[in-house]
Amino acid sequence: MNKRSFVKALGVALALPESMAWSQSANGRPVRVVVPLPAGSSNDYATRVLLNLVGAVNGQNYFVDNKPGGNGGIGTMDVVRSVPDGFTLLCGSNSPLAANVAFVKNMGYDPRKDLTPIAGVSLTNHVLMVKSDSQIRTLAEFIAYAKTRPGKVSVGYSTTAVQTQIATMNHLAGLQLLPIPYRGSPATITDVIGGSLDATLTDPGNAQAQVKAGQLRALAVTSLKRNPTTPDWPAISETLPGFDFPSWNAIVGPAGMSSELVARVSDAVMKVQKQKELIEKFANHGTTPLVMGPGDLKSFIESETTRWVRLARDAKILPE
Repeated sequence: MNKRSFVKALGVALALPESMAWSQSANGRPVRVVVPLPAGSSNDYATRVLLNLVGAVNGQNYFVDNKPGGNGGIGTMDVVRSVPDGFTLLCGSNSPLAANVAFVKNMGYDPRKDLTPIAGVSLTNHVLMVKSDSQIRTLAEFIAYAKTRPGKVSVGYSTTAVQTQIATMNHLAGLQLLPIPYRGSPATITDVIGGSLDATLTDPGNAQAQVKAGQLRALAVTSLKRNPTTPDWPAISETLPGFDFPSWNAIVGPAGMSSELVARVSDAVMKVQKQKELIEKFANHGTTPLVMGPGDLKSFIESETTRWVRLARDAKILPE
């Protein structure tokens, strides 16, 4: 290319809208989407289903990079430190995007300031599970059993959100459940099946699979009302009024992303969330779409952070 042609081409590129220039200059470069939880988690499943469809809408290739650990903080910090060029995003749950503010000392970022809200992804709950051959068949029986064994009934958790659910059950029911930290929910399932853990709180997708396989028994869900995809599983609030812990996922980017780059992803996500294929795949995993654009998601993260600070205070959980 001679000098005149190069200058002309450069001028055309500079005149392109940023989102178009991003697409044309990438030369097939895929967008890395960090999932701060392990493969097999609800967060991971929803991200993979969504991205497979979003790529078909906006013509961009995406790949998932699982970075679990630190209650989602390790993967989130990776994105916080990234260049806001649209090639590194995060699909995070309510722990790294809200709850950690209340529970993690010196976590290195503030989700309200250091990330760019892009789009809501999914809304679900957790499920309290015990081994299928357990003598415990209902939440009331679980509570009665735990009351006779203060400090001895172990419940696995992998996020601060679930840790708070356990603490709230202790507070509302007068229990002393023993919370056991894990790097990911799948490992808690393995240990409940193996008998080294009494119970776990896991996502409905994994819960449904384990119930179907005859390995675990579902006692109750953490959302205020029953999950419409598992209507036979009661809500914990039916026994402990006011217990309300939904679980959600959303896509964000590093602080400073342009509105053009945000809109390119957000618009595609919201189009895909109307598709029958996504709705059915989410429902098969006990999940529904969380339809929110950048502005609504920003307000949602702010209000959820405030809510989790209050929940932590009520549960008497101090930052660690």
